[in-house]
Parts: sequence; structure tokens; C-alpha cells
Amino acid sequence: MTAERVAVAAGRGGGAHWRTALTLAVLAATVWLAHRHWPLLHTGVLRLADADRRHLLAGAVAACGTWLCAALAQQGAVVPRLPPGQLVAAQFAASAANHLLPAGLGAGAVNLRFLVRRGLTAGRAATAVAVKATAGAVARAALIAVLAAACPGLLRVPSGWGGWAVLAVLAVGAAVAAAARYHPRCRSALAAAWTDVKAVHALPHRAAALWGGSLAFAALHACVLIAVTRAVALPLPAPQVALLYLAASGAAALLPTPGGLGSLDAALALALTTAGAPAGTAASAVLGYRLLTVWLPLLPGLLVLGLLLRRRAL
Repeated sequence: MTAERVAVAAGRGGGAHWRTALTLAVLAATVWLAHRHWPLLHTGVLRLADADRRHLLAGAVAACGTWLCAALAQQGAVVPRLPPGQLVAAQFAASAANHLLPAGLGAGAVNLRFLVRRGLTAGRAATAVAVKATAGAVARAALIAVLAAACPGLLRVPSGWGGWAVLAVLAVGAAVAAAARYHPRCRSALAAAWTDVKAVHALPHRAAALWGGSLAFAALHACVLIAVTRAVALPLPAPQVALLYLAASGAAALLPTPGGLGSLDAALALALTTAGAPAGTAASAVLGYRLLTVWLPLLPGLLVLGLLLRRRAL
């Protein structure tokens, strides 16, 4: 089965329907909140218009670096060498596609097609995409742990949530173990995926690219927000801003909106204001972060996506 047929079959599954419904619900709630808090958003836009241009430029440079880091991590997830120029272009296009489909499906589909075009089987390409996503989640969790230790008391987890999180992890692990034991196809697929993971980590330069790129990707996104907070004179230290961003983006990932649209904005604004930032300044910081990471690169990213499709690189 080709990668295209796999993507179509996944899109027709029942899970796609509830993801789409939840996405529409979150977007509707976002529009309602924007209408209700329009004066605050208007103030944020005005403050952003008067922001320090040097810090905004630094944030733009950091945003561009995220695509290079994504390319480095994707190269680290496969053994064969990928063409560097096309790989970076594919990550740029994937970031645009990720803001059109829910729950990262756009970026995953672009990377899957790119790897299949480079000669990988659909199974190996899917494993490489999953390995990159898993490394990104682990890298984000590691950064949160380090920053939480450096900023004690900043994050407050509601009582009881830790136990539920452990139970959820155990449940997922039990489900995977049961599938691997009782379903031969799942067992063979997991065995093949594990073989690919071991092959990647047997090469030190590939493992370094995977984990280094994943760590740098999350860190640079935090740097974009830090630069924007400096541009709008938001009174929070850089380590706290980075920790709040990583925690908010992790929480927003639980809602499958395109590129975290609405969910990340609300979580990030809430995190900044809860930490003591003025509401208007927090709104300016969130708007500036979105401007540099989503709205400005969106049209060029879609053009690159179309060009890659036209040249059959995807």
C-alpha cells in the first residue's frame, strides 16, 4: 500500500471525524473569545506596532532556525542521507501544511511523502516520522524538567493530575504490549520499527542529529517568544518565559487544532498573565510570536509546498 493510500485510509477513519469536530469547536470558541476580548487584542496590536524592531528581528532569525533544526532531526531519524536543500524546503512546507490540518497531520503527511519519494518504504517512512515526533516530545519534556528546576514554583500542577498522567502512560503501554502480543501484524510492524530505531542510534552522527535537532527546535521556538517579550517590554525573566512556552505548547497539543491555533494562543496568554505579565503585554507577545512563526511564513510555505509537489519532490 502506498503512502498516499495510507493517508487516505487514515483520513477516512472515525478518528478524523472527532478531530475535525473538536477543531471546529475550538476555533469557534477562539472567535468568540476574540470578539469578547477585542479591546484587549486591539491594545496588544498597538503595542506590538511600537515594539523594538531589533528584538523582533532576532525572533525572526530564531524562527527561521526552527526549520533547519526540523530538517536536522528528520535526517537523524533515517539512515540514508537525504538531499539537504530539499529536506529544509520540505520542513518549511510542512510547517505551513501543519497550520491547515489538525493535530500535526499536515506536517506528518508532507514528511511521509518526502521520505517515500526518497526511496523509503511507507512503513520505514512512517517509522521515521514517528521517531522524529517522539524525540521532539522527549526533548520538550527534558527542557521542561530542567527549567522547572531552575524556576521552582512557577508551574503549578493541579492535585491529582500527576497520578492520572501516570495511569494514562501505563494504559498506553499496556495497550501497545497487548497489540504486540496478540496481533501478528502489530508485532511485526513494531519489530520492524524497533529495528529502524536501533539502526539510527547505531550511527552516532544520526543519533546526534535526531536529538540535537529536536532539542534545538524546541529551544528556538522558546527563543522566538523570549525575543518578542523583550520587544514589547514584558517583565518576565527569559527562563520563565521559556518554561511557560514549553508548558503551554505541551498543554495545547492535547487539543488537535491546526498548528495549535486558538488552543496555544489561549494557553500561552493564560500562562503569561498568571505569571504576572500585564494582560495587554501578554496579548502583544502572543500576537508577535504567532506573526513570526505562522502568519508571515504561511504564504511562502504554501508556495514552496506547491513547488515541491510540481517538481515531484513530494
